[in-house]
Amino acid sequence: MTDLDATSLDRLFAVIASRRGADPATSHTAKLFAAGLPKIAQKLGEEAVETVIEGVRGDHARLVAESADLLYHLLVLWQDRGIAPEDVWRALEARMGTSGIAEKAARG
Repeated sequence: MTDLDATSLDRLFAVIASRRGADPATSHTAKLFAAGLPKIAQKLGEEAVETVIEGVRGDHARLVAESADLLYHLLVLWQDRGIAPEDVWRALEARMGTSGIAEKAARG
């Protein structure tokens, strides 16, 4: 079994990339890419709302499942927009040790 850690997102991103241009009839990811950015963004938004709802409800298992769906759809969006996970990891790393309030103020 593969180690379960943050590199799982990198591996999933690679699988998502491999589905670009695949047959939409056999791949949900390919179907999303074929539908285009508006559909990808819609699905991400739906999953975000469902994640928030489960967070408020407090159902641990459902929150875990919805979080996985949210991360998957976020990675599809990144792939569609040409954002590599490393770009986001660098942005997060740059914020480490910085107050969230100070970081937001710096962005204006």
